[in-house]
Amino acid sequence: MAEIKDPENTILMELDGGTVVIELLPDVAPAHSERMKELARSGAYDNVAFHRVIEGFMAQTGDVKHGNMEDGFNLRAAGTGGSDLPDLPAEFSRLPHDRGTLGAARSQNPNSANSQFFINFKDNHFLNGQYTVYGRVIDGMEHVDAITRGEPPANPDRMISVKVAADA
Repeated sequence: MAEIKDPENTILMELDGGTVVIELLPDVAPAHSERMKELARSGAYDNVAFHRVIEGFMAQTGDVKHGNMEDGFNLRAAGTGGSDLPDLPAEFSRLPHDRGTLGAARSQNPNSANSQFFINFKDNHFLNGQYTVYGRVIDGMEHVDAITRGEPPANPDRMISVKVAADA
């Protein structure tokens, strides 16, 4: 596993194939980084489906309202919900949407990100300046690459657990 330099700002995401280690970027996107930690610590991301996975583009997850595959899961509604917390204002930066970066999913309103996020399968620089980048995969990208594709996938993969490394 990759060396974890800042356990308080590192996420451990358990997938079927293994652990994905995500370095959050609180210096770039403090509110988004804090939100991910808050939802991880509450267990809200556990068992949430990857509801939109597009080959050569990205894997999207994080709908804590409709995406929990153990509690009220609704595949048709997955991707339409968020958390009970308020939406976040955009925290755009000059960081590019490179392979392995986390982007905040949102509606047409740039200030509507809440709990959903995506992980880029490849460099998606056409998203630069339009979606908040607030983390990057530092280990386990092969597990992200193995996520079942589909919009939505017939049998979606899930985040088995999501923890802050400082708590693990």
